[in-house]
Amino acid sequence: MSNLSPAIQPYVSLPLSAPTSDVIAAFRAIDPHDIPASKALAQLILDDLKAALIDGTVSRLSKQGAVDVALPKLKDLGKVPQVAGVLASPANLRHLLSISSTPHVEGLKENNALRCIANTCLLIEPARTTFIGSDVNGGNVALDLLQKSSSLETIYLTSRILFLCTASSLSAASFIQWIVENKRANSSCSETAIDVLTTKMDNLLHTLVAGKSVSGTSPEDAMTDLLKLIFNLCVHYPKLVDAEIQSPEVAASGQDHRTVADYWSPRLDGLIPPLLRAFHRLPAQSPHPLVPPMLHIIHALIIIPVNASNRTLWFGSQPPSPPARVTPTDSATSSLSGSPCPDTNTNLPAAKEKEKEPKTRAIDRAISAFAAGRRSFSWSSSSRSTTPVAVPDTAMRACELLDSTLAAFFQGDHDPDEAVVRNRFQGHWSLNESSMGDIITPFVLLITRFCLGDEDAKLRIRNWFVPESLDRTTPLEGRDDVLGRCLRVLQSVYHDRLGKCVGEMFFAMYDSNPTNLTTLGYGNFAGFLFNKGIATGPPPTDSTPQMTTSDGLPIDPITGQVVKEREPNDMTEEEKEREAEKLFVLFDRLERSGALPPSQNPIRKAMQKGSGGS
Repeated sequence: MSNLSPAIQPYVSLPLSAPTSDVIAAFRAIDPHDIPASKALAQLILDDLKAALIDGTVSRLSKQGAVDVALPKLKDLGKVPQVAGVLASPANLRHLLSISSTPHVEGLKENNALRCIANTCLLIEPARTTFIGSDVNGGNVALDLLQKSSSLETIYLTSRILFLCTASSLSAASFIQWIVENKRANSSCSETAIDVLTTKMDNLLHTLVAGKSVSGTSPEDAMTDLLKLIFNLCVHYPKLVDAEIQSPEVAASGQDHRTVADYWSPRLDGLIPPLLRAFHRLPAQSPHPLVPPMLHIIHALIIIPVNASNRTLWFGSQPPSPPARVTPTDSATSSLSGSPCPDTNTNLPAAKEKEKEPKTRAIDRAISAFAAGRRSFSWSSSSRSTTPVAVPDTAMRACELLDSTLAAFFQGDHDPDEAVVRNRFQGHWSLNESSMGDIITPFVLLITRFCLGDEDAKLRIRNWFVPESLDRTTPLEGRDDVLGRCLRVLQSVYHDRLGKCVGEMFFAMYDSNPTNLTTLGYGNFAGFLFNKGIATGPPPTDSTPQMTTSDGLPIDPITGQVVKEREPNDMTEEEKEREAEKLFVLFDRLERSGALPPSQNPIRKAMQKGSGGS
């Protein structure tokens, strides 16, 4: 002990099994800003914790002092990266893991030993590889804790640790494959880790739907980190085993032009039902639904392929006529139309059997699991036995949630770039996300994938956004509904990334045909098409059929409004001014979006000429 820093002498000089009050006094006497002293103190505390809680040997700490004072102190010390580096050694990670499952710690509202590990893995990236390596075997132990525990604290922390340890497919490749492919050694029914995650998702959803009041860790936090782990597995595993792309890629319009390419493996099929159950059943949040864990459900869903083999799982058996748009408050019931699913066994096949069986069989099993899982959330036991449960339409649920989200931020007919809109977003969103686009874009991508992956879903989505009865007597972009808000976002400068994604959604919705987009007004999409590299103008009226409404009224391809037939001489001066203002707004929008150079703007030319410019 002569080599120890004098700064930690108050703790070093404590007697064996020191009273808790003395331990607290010793900690207070040590400067928390002294990094070398904090590192030495952290190691001493951990050694004493091991002696008191694991080995049962002499220690400065009593069991009560270890749990109530020393572990919280170690957690606080470990928030400093230099101290976390001390805890990142294989031996120290093993000790913390053992302490976390001792009877004195495991049942506490806060498992500070697991919190130390989670914080260390967050701050020290090499600790993640160390934790799942053979020296610690922490990945296997964490999965065991996750499987056995019903504690929200343990589910949250083990999920968080495993999420951090699977963040990199390079350093965790073998561990990720092991998680997905190997059966749990302590399971009596040959479960894989995928089955464990499925069970935990449903348990957490049941807690959230029931609205039970809990103290300590919330079910929202537990589900959020479980979803982050699921996302890592869905992203990394298929690429590690050279899975093929299942359906078309969707451009994730952004600065890096990355794509969301749905590589997929049948081994992951068991994750689809609980994700969809959570998407449909998670209670709506106020003032908008895109908060964790819903936000992370969306992130996971955009990885899953949308194709003919799994369309029933996504959309159920939908009626031939497309549904009309409903209000967000009706979303819980409006998307439940369809044929009932057969009441089959919910047990998922073992991983190796999944790999061998035809893909359609694996999807059929997932559909059965989805329907059976929904039955478990029914409120009445009699309804479970007598009423068949339909697979809901995920496309309509996504549209309705997007509607309520946009309505929360783009209230009225405000321009998305107005400060009031940005301030409203910042007031509603407490996480460190960079922009509104980062939050809403994944939702738009999901709807785009539905349009690209399934023809029937595309028609339902298009009819929902643009019903045949749409009122075209006023500017479409000025509407106080989801269509108007989306068209206004298209012109946004501040929300450029979101605007590009909205453009891609409508482009997919209208068969990837720029001419078809003119039913919503070429002026609304001119900038998007220009930036997409599609140099085309509105369709010439002499070579294309006149677009009409369901009532036979002609549609102006520039504005998307009905054409009002009138003689120009019949216009009053006030009406002429309004028409001129519309032209000014249209050309200004084209100029701002880059589709029209300022030098070619006729309105600007006229203004310059009138003021004496060239």
